[in-house]
Amino acid sequence: MKARYHDIRNSPGSSFRVTLFEDKEFPAAWHFHKEYELTYIIKSTGIRYVGNSMDTFDHDDLVMVGANLPHCWKTIGAQTEDVKCIVIQWHEELLQNWLNKEEIKHIHTLLKRSQRGIKFNKPFARDIKKNLLKLVKAQSFERLILFLQVLQKIALTNEFELLAGSSFSNSLSSKESERINIIYTYLKENHLEKITLSNIASEVSMSNDTFCRFFKKTFNTSFFSFLNEYKVSIASKMLIDTDLSVSEVGYKTGYNTLTFFHRQFQKHIGMSPSKYRKAYQRIPIS
Repeated sequence: MKARYHDIRNSPGSSFRVTLFEDKEFPAAWHFHKEYELTYIIKSTGIRYVGNSMDTFDHDDLVMVGANLPHCWKTIGAQTEDVKCIVIQWHEELLQNWLNKEEIKHIHTLLKRSQRGIKFNKPFARDIKKNLLKLVKAQSFERLILFLQVLQKIALTNEFELLAGSSFSNSLSSKESERINIIYTYLKENHLEKITLSNIASEVSMSNDTFCRFFKKTFNTSFFSFLNEYKVSIASKMLIDTDLSVSEVGYKTGYNTLTFFHRQFQKHIGMSPSKYRKAYQRIPIS
């Protein structure tokens, strides 16, 4: 598997693309394209990768990625529902002649900001959902006006956070991108097992030391810190979506000792598993 360059073609006669995507899971590997992209998750849960950022996603996840910024959404664990999301993609050429105009100065700032990826807060995402649904069905002129209104609205809000670190470079080589995809796939398939440095380094045909330098340079963290964050992300999803005990969640996400599970959860989430469940759970605990 390698990070692919996706050539996105607009519908005939349209200057941008709007897709209502529905499937069992997200098919795309870690990839990039020259178009900007706005993705709104209607249904589905999993882990989202944008640049060197990793985080869980679920309903009402609204994210914008800039041109050539690598990204992918991955479903994890047992899925109780299919994927359903709205994806809008457009090339900078659509707005090229207006970029220095006063009318779209905020949108111009938004485009530059999106080079690190932008996640919008859930209340804001839910508020803009109706406009995104209208976009799916709109035609011609109405469609273009709605699109510009959506861009202006997300350009003006302060309800967002940037995803990729400021040090992340999206100018990775094809070989480096391929290695990252192998790492993501290996984690998804083996995170419940004991993963050693030699295990993961051999997957990408690197020595232990070379792998550590490569990973640190790309993600600005160590591999094992990333691995624990990955496990904690899955655990946080299970705490919200299941009635498994905290101990069961720890064991089912690959932790052999509960003390270490609690320590890592506190480190990456900022609160204990029990407090997190109480704050965010969707499944009543009997």
